[in-house]
Amino acid sequence: MSTDWHPSPNFGPRRDGARPDLVMIHYTAMRSAEGARDWLCAETSGVSAHYLIAENGRCWQLVEEEARAWHAGAGAWGEVTDVNSRSIGIELANGGGQPFAAPQMAVLEDLLAGIMSRWGIPPAGVIGHSDSALGRKIDPGPRFDWRRLARRGLAIWPAMAAAGDFEAAARRFGYRAEAEQGEALLAAFRMRFRPWASGPLDDTDRGLMADLAARWPGPRI
Repeated sequence: MSTDWHPSPNFGPRRDGARPDLVMIHYTAMRSAEGARDWLCAETSGVSAHYLIAENGRCWQLVEEEARAWHAGAGAWGEVTDVNSRSIGIELANGGGQPFAAPQMAVLEDLLAGIMSRWGIPPAGVIGHSDSALGRKIDPGPRFDWRRLARRGLAIWPAMAAAGDFEAAARRFGYRAEAEQGEALLAAFRMRFRPWASGPLDDTDRGLMADLAARWPGPRI
């Protein structure tokens, strides 16, 4: 794959000598890839990402991987509260209501494989924006094919384990939920691992979360 360099002014140094050990996937929720690119490169926007992939597979690099892009906001994952300093952000041109295009997914897979190899990031380090911003962000949404990435070793997918304490397991896995965020936690989990599931928390949710927590506990400081 090839990338086009289109620099954004919205970046800074990674804090406290941090290196990326996470990759965060987003969707743009804008009308066009070019519009999203221009917004991520506008000084007045105050946001950026390292990469943006259009529906047709065109890929722009906006920020050097060594630098801290501004894509994760105030989220947290595991013990990491400055996710921007620990992550590489990838934006996918998509409004959120349609499937992700085949050329776009193919380029994403190539890009992820390269990033993970360069930085030694394991599959468990590839997360969605919705994972780290409960109740605030929903991207990349229920139409994003996490299972496809997992089959290629570029993400993770749970098996069924014995049902346990859902919220305790969620904390071990990496979700940072306050006591009143139970519904947001369940929604974020299902959006990624049980798309289109509905109804109250059940033993399938509990069993899948138990497996995630046992095999892939969240990152430490």
